[in-house]
Amino acid sequence: MVCPRCGTAHWQNAQPAAAALVLHDGKLLLVRRAHDPWRGCWCAPSGFCNGDEHPIDCAERETLEEAGIRVRVVGHLGHWISEYEPAPDAAAEPIHCAVTYYHAVPVDDASPTADRVETSEAGWFAPDELPDALSPPEEAPHIYAAWRDAVAAGRTHTPLPDRPPTR
Repeated sequence: MVCPRCGTAHWQNAQPAAAALVLHDGKLLLVRRAHDPWRGCWCAPSGFCNGDEHPIDCAERETLEEAGIRVRVVGHLGHWISEYEPAPDAAAEPIHCAVTYYHAVPVDDASPTADRVETSEAGWFAPDELPDALSPPEEAPHIYAAWRDAVAAGRTHTPLPDRPPTR
């Protein structure tokens, strides 16, 4: 978009984000969103990358913040882009997020605790017993179907050549 008043170009780039699909004892960790968009829906712990934060670091950080569980990313599932916020008016563009989904495992205690700011609940779900209200609504069926396929095929541990060095 180009501002008609000043001529400045504004790019409508999707915001980078990451999610951790944490598997423990055959179950997936999900958190219930406590804010919009998708308040009340369940999702993998996730969030926007901070500045130059690598998506792997983001997925691990968000899981600790939202569910109180330290995890280690062990594989890559895929990348989905979704509308995060609709356009406020006809002249504006919606905000999109570009989420990289990673497989992860708990590093220590796997007892989830919701942070009560971003999440209202956290829990473990069997692959065939995921809640109906999943987010993001349009992409969730595809994301969790791909996750189920990866789990069934034993493809949750994959090479991560771009893993950032340990700090």
